[in-house]
Amino acid sequence: MTLPFFPRGTDPGPDFATLVRRHGTEPFPAPQTPHLPEHITHGTTCVAVRYADGVVMAGDRRATSGNLIAHRSIEKVFSADRHSAVAIAGAAGPAVEMVRLFQLQLEHYEKVEGAALSLEGKANQLGQMLRSNLPAAMSGLAVVPIFAGFDLARNTGRLFEYDITGGRYEESDYAATGSGSLHAETVIKVGYRREMTAEEAVRLLVESLFQAADADSATGGADTLRGIYPIIATISEAGFERIDDEVVGAQFVEVAEQFAANHREVNQ
Repeated sequence: MTLPFFPRGTDPGPDFATLVRRHGTEPFPAPQTPHLPEHITHGTTCVAVRYADGVVMAGDRRATSGNLIAHRSIEKVFSADRHSAVAIAGAAGPAVEMVRLFQLQLEHYEKVEGAALSLEGKANQLGQMLRSNLPAAMSGLAVVPIFAGFDLARNTGRLFEYDITGGRYEESDYAATGSGSLHAETVIKVGYRREMTAEEAVRLLVESLFQAADADSATGGADTLRGIYPIIATISEAGFERIDDEVVGAQFVEVAEQFAANHREVNQ
């Protein structure tokens, strides 16, 4: 075997990439930007806070496709089992499918083992499911949930946030996800107290979703015309309990009236 010889001025030297390019091939093709179809339905803002006896979780009801409202009454807060719940944001189809599978896995574990999986184990299992969804997330089908529950072993409510890689992060006070999370979390940060009652925690989440809907077009507030209100639920030692729509609606009316009164005072 003989070494190749190059005419003067054409020797690529040690630069193999240059040699490959001379033969019409690009050694480092430009990365392709994933196509993000706008018609995919996305769920938006969900929030959760710890209170004295557990956790309160809430999610608005709007789902969007690009700049359009795809659904006005989608559900984003689900009971995972008796003492835990999950709220979803991101691509609605994969998110709902993930929640259904998560519920089935927890039920199956309890039937096989004769006891419920620990809250830590549930949080880890959801993280593994998100890690498995990473290829879809990189194509625009990301799911970013909040998981919360009442830890019977520790006798306290616990709260977990995630990223699209399956990273799990326990929060000590509150969590928010979705497009309106910045606005909602700001309201919660100002009004949060560790030893709140369930009623105070519900009121704080109502105020946070009201302000998020006012600032973020993808977040739906209370739709009094159609009787559609955000889903709010408590998770305590008594289990998962959803707050009645009538109670949530009345809270939104009070918040709206207070907001209007404050606005009039500023403009006087």
